Amino acid sequence: MAAAAPIALREALLLPNIGVNQQFISFTNVTMESDKFICIRETGANNSVVIVDMASPTTPMRRPITAESALMNPANKVIALKATVPAVAGDSLQIFNLELKSKMKSFQITQPVVFWKWITPSKLGLVTATSVYHWDMNGASDPEKVFDRTANLEGTQIINYRVDPQEKWCVLVGIAPGAPERPALVKGFMQLYSVEQKRSQALEAHAAAFSTIKRPQNPGVESIVISFAQKTFANGQLTSKLHVIELGAPAGQAPLKKNAELFFPAEFADDFPVAMQISDKYGLVYVITKLGLLFVYDLETATAVYRNRISPDPIFLTAPAPGIGGFYAINRRGQVLAATVNEQTMVPFVSQQLNNLELALSLAKRGNLPGAEALVGQNFDRLFASGQFKEAAEAAAESPQGALRTRETIEKFKRVPPQPGQTSPLLVYFGTLLTRGKLNAFESVELSQLVISQNKKHLLDNWFKEDKLEPSEQLGDLLRQAGDADAALKCYRASGATTKVIEGLAGKGDFNELMAYSGQAGYKPDYLYLMQRLMMDNPEAAVNLAKMIAKQPGPPMDLNTLADLFLQRNAVREATAFLLDVLQENKPEHDKLQTKLLEINLVTNPQVADAILANGTLTHYDRPRIAQLCEKAGLYMRALQHYTDLVDIKRVIVNTHAIDPQSLVEFFGSLSAEWALDCLQELLKSNMQQNLQLVVQVAKEYTEQLGAGKIIELLENNKTYHGLYYYLGSYIAFSEDPEVHFKYIEAAAKTGQLKEVERVTRESNFYPAERTKQFLMEAKLPDARPLINVCDRFDMVGDLTHYLYTNNMLRYIEGYVQKVNPGKAPQVVGALLDSEASDEFVNNLILSVRSLIPVEQLCAEVEQRNRLKLLNPFLEHLVSEGSHDPHVHNALGKIIIDSNNNPEHFLTTNPYYDSLVVGKYSEKRDPNLACVAYKRGNCDDALVECTNRHSLFKVQARYIVERMDSDLWNKVLEEDNQFRRQLIDQVNSTALPESRNPEQVSVAVKAFMLAGLQGELIELLEKIVLQNSSFSNNHNLQNLLIITAIKADKSRVKDYINRLDNFDGPAVGEIAVGYEMFEEAFEIYKKFGLKSQAIRVLLDHQGDLDRAFEYAGKVDEPAVWSELGHAQLDHGLVAEAIASYLRSNDTSRSSDVIERSKEAGSYEDLVKYLIMVRKKAKDSKVDTELVYAYAKTKQLGPLEEFISSPNQANLQSVGDRIFDEGLYEAARILFAHIPNYGRLASCLVRLHQFQPAVEAARKANSPRTWKEVCYACVDENEFRLAQLCGLNIIINADDLEEVSQFYQQRGFFDELIALMESGIGLERAHMGIFTELGILYAKYKVEKLMEHLKLFSTRINIPRLIRVCEEFHHWKELVFLYVQYDEYDNAAMVMMNHSPVAWEHVLFKDVAVKVSSVEVYYKAISFYLEEHPDLLNDLLKVLEARIDHSRVVSILRKADHLPLVKDYLIAVQKGNLAAVNDAVNELLIEEEDFKGLRDSITTYDNFDQLSLAAQLEKHELMEFRRISAFIYKKALRWRKAVALAKQDKLYKDAMETAAQSADPEIAEELLHYFVDNNERECFAASLYTCYDLIKPDVAMEVAWQNGLMDLAMPFMIQFMKDYVGKVDTLMADRKDNMEARKESESKQKEQQAQSNAYLNLMPLALPAPPVAGDSGFGGAPVYGGAGGFGNGGSFGGAPAYGGQQGGYGQF
Repeated sequence: MAAAAPIALREALLLPNIGVNQQFISFTNVTMESDKFICIRETGANNSVVIVDMASPTTPMRRPITAESALMNPANKVIALKATVPAVAGDSLQIFNLELKSKMKSFQITQPVVFWKWITPSKLGLVTATSVYHWDMNGASDPEKVFDRTANLEGTQIINYRVDPQEKWCVLVGIAPGAPERPALVKGFMQLYSVEQKRSQALEAHAAAFSTIKRPQNPGVESIVISFAQKTFANGQLTSKLHVIELGAPAGQAPLKKNAELFFPAEFADDFPVAMQISDKYGLVYVITKLGLLFVYDLETATAVYRNRISPDPIFLTAPAPGIGGFYAINRRGQVLAATVNEQTMVPFVSQQLNNLELALSLAKRGNLPGAEALVGQNFDRLFASGQFKEAAEAAAESPQGALRTRETIEKFKRVPPQPGQTSPLLVYFGTLLTRGKLNAFESVELSQLVISQNKKHLLDNWFKEDKLEPSEQLGDLLRQAGDADAALKCYRASGATTKVIEGLAGKGDFNELMAYSGQAGYKPDYLYLMQRLMMDNPEAAVNLAKMIAKQPGPPMDLNTLADLFLQRNAVREATAFLLDVLQENKPEHDKLQTKLLEINLVTNPQVADAILANGTLTHYDRPRIAQLCEKAGLYMRALQHYTDLVDIKRVIVNTHAIDPQSLVEFFGSLSAEWALDCLQELLKSNMQQNLQLVVQVAKEYTEQLGAGKIIELLENNKTYHGLYYYLGSYIAFSEDPEVHFKYIEAAAKTGQLKEVERVTRESNFYPAERTKQFLMEAKLPDARPLINVCDRFDMVGDLTHYLYTNNMLRYIEGYVQKVNPGKAPQVVGALLDSEASDEFVNNLILSVRSLIPVEQLCAEVEQRNRLKLLNPFLEHLVSEGSHDPHVHNALGKIIIDSNNNPEHFLTTNPYYDSLVVGKYSEKRDPNLACVAYKRGNCDDALVECTNRHSLFKVQARYIVERMDSDLWNKVLEEDNQFRRQLIDQVNSTALPESRNPEQVSVAVKAFMLAGLQGELIELLEKIVLQNSSFSNNHNLQNLLIITAIKADKSRVKDYINRLDNFDGPAVGEIAVGYEMFEEAFEIYKKFGLKSQAIRVLLDHQGDLDRAFEYAGKVDEPAVWSELGHAQLDHGLVAEAIASYLRSNDTSRSSDVIERSKEAGSYEDLVKYLIMVRKKAKDSKVDTELVYAYAKTKQLGPLEEFISSPNQANLQSVGDRIFDEGLYEAARILFAHIPNYGRLASCLVRLHQFQPAVEAARKANSPRTWKEVCYACVDENEFRLAQLCGLNIIINADDLEEVSQFYQQRGFFDELIALMESGIGLERAHMGIFTELGILYAKYKVEKLMEHLKLFSTRINIPRLIRVCEEFHHWKELVFLYVQYDEYDNAAMVMMNHSPVAWEHVLFKDVAVKVSSVEVYYKAISFYLEEHPDLLNDLLKVLEARIDHSRVVSILRKADHLPLVKDYLIAVQKGNLAAVNDAVNELLIEEEDFKGLRDSITTYDNFDQLSLAAQLEKHELMEFRRISAFIYKKALRWRKAVALAKQDKLYKDAMETAAQSADPEIAEELLHYFVDNNERECFAASLYTCYDLIKPDVAMEVAWQNGLMDLAMPFMIQFMKDYVGKVDTLMADRKDNMEARKESESKQKEQQAQSNAYLNLMPLALPAPPVAGDSGFGGAPVYGGAGGFGNGGSFGGAPAYGGQQGGYGQF
């Protein structure tokens, strides 16, 4: 009975199974706005929101959200939250996008929201105590008030709010406590509000919903209806009703109003509706009550359909499920139930159980449900029989699952003759179908045939666009015949007609698509046929097809064959296009094809061949053959590129008139240097004048390859200086070869290009200067500028001057000096003097240049020739002009010195001469004059060298002292100076005593010091400082004297210390210390009162602590005591050092004191010191170390007192240190004071105080601390305390495994399990705890494992437990885990491999339908065959849609168990598989069920018909032999079928078979058989049955011969009637055709007459203009036909350009 229920119910989800606590499953905590999401609020210490995605309900999403209400959007991952903000009126509303993790909108509403709901996917409905608002989540708008609540809802709990799809109507539902007389029955109230009318209506109802229906009065308009359910108690009467009311009905039309009773059983008397959902898919109303009753009603009629209890627990929430046409409901137990229509049983239930055929038919039509085929068929037949074809068509169109949309229905409408003036019933049928939706395949073909026959193909185009037709191969054929290839191709594609698609794509020329489609369809086209066909119709498409064929891997056609197909039709252009595409990859194996391509084009179209060769993509063809063809075709350049013999190349290359020069130049680049030179020689030899420019161009381009030398030699051998000039003119700019530059100069000179000679000699840097100069001198060019350029650039001015002077070219000399290079005038003057030119010419030349001439060089040139006085006038002229040039004054000074004309005056007064130059010149003449010149110019080196050479040391000493140059002093005082001693004597005796300048003395002293002349320096300083000179009290000199003595003569130092008072004591003392003169240093410090420095000398350098202690006692100053303390500390005398520091009150080295005290263990003294330090400064380190010292000395009282007072100690670090040193009691005090509960717990553990340790660990709340305390408690068997700690550890997944291993290693398995069992009850329990507990159960308490898995399957790590269960062989539990993990294949294999433990039939079926590997199905079948054959049919039933039935049959046939699965085979026979059909037929034959066999072979034709027929024709039962005949008939084996029928005397079957065969011969044979066997009645019957096949003469002959004329006469009468009718029809058609022909000829004559009239008006050279009614050039004939040039047509006969109808008008 459950299977026949019209409503299917299943449990979609159990909320506790996914970790939702039972206490949160309530109306206030759970929301479900649609079938997509469930939202649960979990409140408590940690508030969160659980979001369940119904697409994957086992993996809920938790978010730490605190809110009073949460609603998931019905369509998207958007959540709305409502919360109360303290001290703020109203509620805070927020909308978040969970996918984008962003806030979309927020609003603070002033009134509390008592109920809210998503009314659309983008809009929220907000209900406050007084009003209702709508809030759109899109945009920036705030909530908008829609209406105010009515009074009847005051004091109620709002449980629902809805709006209709158009948002014109709103309904608000609330409930309130029941009346006093019936308190258990909750009251329901409803407010219906019209948005357009802004009016409300108060009603009593518990649940309500909106929907839309189409009423017969307005079939195109959807009417809004409201359904509501009420249960009221008044006047002692209990009323329960469902109302369906139309809202906003059109004026003048009665609104729909229906109601029905809600029948509550007696035990549900106080139950009431809590929700209502309406299925638009099926048009049903679902009313759900609190106690779990479900009422199902038809929406349009309010007819009760079904009632049942769907939940034993109260239901508090429902949500629509439009995808399945049902709803979801949630009860208090946490079940999420899914309910919908059982499509297989709904219609039979209504028609049979309720006996409501009209409702059953309505439901079937509305929901396209099965089960109403008989009802629909009866209704159709009734309408069709009564001639209501429109209504019958509608009934067929609306038939559920298209039950009546068959060929038989179309044939019925075809057989109805159309009535005059009325639409054909067939067109009515098709029109009705088109208005209702899409036609099926055979309907589309029938309609298309009809439309195309009426020449209205445009209708098909429109229907295709509207997707009204079902594509099929037959439809494609129709469209192709109609000329629409594109539409036909689309049909072929959609219907899978591969061959037709290939033909269509080929005809279209879309070969890329053809190739792709062939690959997808696995089809190999006949390319040869396609090629031949396309070459006739579309050569271009043939080329594209050939290209596509060639591109296929392993081409299906030979490429050479494809090319020959084109060439056979002389399609050279197409063949070329094909071969070019094929040969793109330039493969060696295509050499013959490449040759063929080039041959055909060189012969027919050389330009194309030239372009192909220019492309350069082909390289494997026969090059000699192509070269010959190119030469014959006049493609000399291509011939050159292909010839490899020099003779051939030289023969072709002379045709320069027909070769592109640039290409020829490029060709030379491919030749070797020798061949290229031979070809150039051939060109010059054949026609030098014509080819010289080309030769030069080649030489320019390939100079580097050919070699400039060989090219020059070639041109010189041919005596063409012009060629040489042009060649070298382009090459010279890139060459650095001197020979090339010289040859160019030579060629330019010989060709008269003097300007070019001048340019090259001026600009080039590479020609051989000497050779060029010699050539130019020998050439005696009239223009001397080239020679001037060469000599000027390469410094051959002397030769140039001599050449010009001897050749009397004086103006070029003047021009060169004055304009070209005045800087070379000195060389010119020198050369002129060497050539004995006159002084006048020389002077004039010099004066002409004047200041431009370089005086220094001029003087040098003249001085070399002892003619310096020659320049005196020139020099005096320059001085008079104010020249300050040193060279001018140098030369003038030399002249004055040579003439001894008061040289001292010149040397001292002239400021412009160069002292070094003039001094050198004067040194040989007078050394004193040289010293004057050197001194004037500070020429130190020259003066020293001169005075050394001439022993002028006194002059040198005075100069050096006065000069005060430290570098000069360093140089003359160098040890390798052999004259140093003489100089020092003169300095000490003369120069310094004479000096009164302290700076001079200072510089000299420093120089002595730097030179290391300590003894000499002491003598000098004693003379200056101790002998009462003006420098005796000089501070620096006294310092210097003592320092020098320290360095050079230590015995004098003490005397100097006592005698001198004006020196720098600290500095000198430091130097004395540096030279280890500690006593002297001590005396210096004492003399100057530097006590700290003095004691440091005793401590640091003499190491005498006793003397230092004595000195400190005498001095008794803190600084001294500090220094002593430092020293004592450094020597490890910690106690003494601390005493010294206490006397000095010094805390500067407190860190060192602390470290040394710790090293020495002097913590008692350290305490005293640190107390003193704390009085001076508050330092964290000091306080820290003081605490540490207290701890080390175990002064716990002072320690506690100190840390209780204000301090800066780092107690944490001290605590860590003393903890590490084992001072746990002191550490405990510190950690308790900090507080640091983690370390405190560690201390307490080590002090074995476990209870306080646990308390400390709780306060620390650190995993490390918890683990430390836990492990210690476990080791001490304190398991209670250990469990308290363990619970705080295992909530961290990372530490869980460590704790588990610790327990297990020590064998505490029960304690560990108890810990984990306590852990799963924690609020923060995570997956790891549940998983670990499962592992422990698997290892140690397997009896608890399955229960644990079932309870917490969603909270465990399934893969990990799977491995554990496999390891410990827990097969049943392993199956459960595989199922929960969706590893259905593995679950099935485990159940089969371990069936005694793991297999359960129901579970196996559930798993089997979900496995992914098909092999598992067949293993399961084998498994059931072996172990559970009685359940095999049940298994196959659930696997029916997933298995290969042919393979199943094969398996069962091998096992010889086919009868075992007969039910299965019959159930799957609808797939019409050959193996299944054979198996079923075999079983039916064995069972001798001939009726079933006939039904099988009639319905399912996919079997070996002839084999079965042959088997049955020998069967002992006649019915099976009759079936054999029937099969032969279906296989078109007519004679065999007739023979079998005759054998069993089944004459009716024989006659029907003969009639169906449409073979007159078979019919006549059967006729003779009846006559021969004296079957007279059969003879008459066969004449009637085979009327269309038997010829009248045969029938008359047989009847006359056998006396059967009476039996044959009805046949003859019928035949005569049909014959006469056909003749009459033909005569009528002939008459109509003659009348139409006459009318056409009459119209043609009229048109011809009009045309001739226009012809008489127009010139004869022009065609007649179109007459009225003509279109373009149509109508009357032009150039032929019935008119034009007389009645005889064009030139007396056959029509031209248009046939008999004339012109172009017919196209």
